[in-house]
Amino acid sequence: MATREVISSGNELSALAAADAGCMFFGGYPITPSSEVMHEMSDLMPERGGVCIQMEDEIAGVAAAIGASMTGIRSMTATSGPGVSLKAENLGLAQMAEVPLVLVNVMRGGPSTGLPTRVSQGDIRQARNPSHGDYRSITLCAGNLAECYTETVRAFNLADRFMQPVFVLLDETIGHMHGKAMLPTEEEVAAGIVPRKEFTGAPEDYRPYPAEGDSPAVLNPMYKGYRYHFTGLHHDGKGFPTEEIETCRKLIQRLEDKVMNYTDEIELNEEFMCDDLGADDVLIIAYGSVSLAAKEAIRHLRKDGIKAGLFRPITVWPSPAKRIKELTDTIKNVLCVELNIRQYTEEVERVSSRLDIEGLYKVNGRAISPYEIVAKVKEVF
Repeated sequence: MATREVISSGNELSALAAADAGCMFFGGYPITPSSEVMHEMSDLMPERGGVCIQMEDEIAGVAAAIGASMTGIRSMTATSGPGVSLKAENLGLAQMAEVPLVLVNVMRGGPSTGLPTRVSQGDIRQARNPSHGDYRSITLCAGNLAECYTETVRAFNLADRFMQPVFVLLDETIGHMHGKAMLPTEEEVAAGIVPRKEFTGAPEDYRPYPAEGDSPAVLNPMYKGYRYHFTGLHHDGKGFPTEEIETCRKLIQRLEDKVMNYTDEIELNEEFMCDDLGADDVLIIAYGSVSLAAKEAIRHLRKDGIKAGLFRPITVWPSPAKRIKELTDTIKNVLCVELNIRQYTEEVERVSSRLDIEGLYKVNGRAISPYEIVAKVKEVF
């Protein structure tokens, strides 16, 4: 596979990925620690014939991005946890109307204003259900600089494939980390773009929203002769509001099934030094920047005669439930390491049906070091 070597930060790589993946519109509002994404897009979009616009607030930023996506182009916004809170209502609209969109969330401390310049992974639960109602979020989480690029590219393809918003989670450490990354070439990225489906039949036969089943909507670009109604209300095949019982039930069930019936297309995980783990060894579960510390900790533990390995969900939602269950059924000693208090641990407990999962958590805005992980493993196991 052809590659290119780039020295950059995680935030800048996410913006570069968007441009290389064919994004032509960015609407947002500056917020620490994600502002560099918008700064970079303000250079990249005009260079490539696209548009980057700073709106008056976070709400307007996502609304503009949704509107741009409805014209058929790839669109993105970026923010941090407080911005996602403000965007939540419009994200629900995009879920209901099935408008594809990529949202990069560079996580910082919370709730509320929290720790704007410090690292956190406190938005894991928020990314699962950023808005009210029944739907399934698709959330990816970068664990190194290269993935800030590759997961953003993948997010655009998933958004157009499943016709809904897709989250890319960075955290402040990954977003502001600056170093070398090996990336696929622009040509390889372009060759892997999955175009949005379009209806090509007679306009009078066009029904953007399937009546049943598990297929996503087919929203033809606006202003090209195919008319439909756009609403956040429960709607029929043409998009017009309805309260008919079966139509409403099938609509909401389809929003669930279009994701959960195709998790094999969405899930992506890493297993580091897990091949030789036995029942009495140690499984560490971590993601994002914490996984880098976990890998270093595992090397130290093995030097000390403690066999440990890492399971890292790259797709956080839907969770890789099947693989987590297989590993936790086999390995007795499990440690979840997070920059929050149990947000993903609760999912591991749910999937594994175990209440003895150990945890190492930090919520003071500082990173978890490899030595803290080593000490925790030796303490609890």
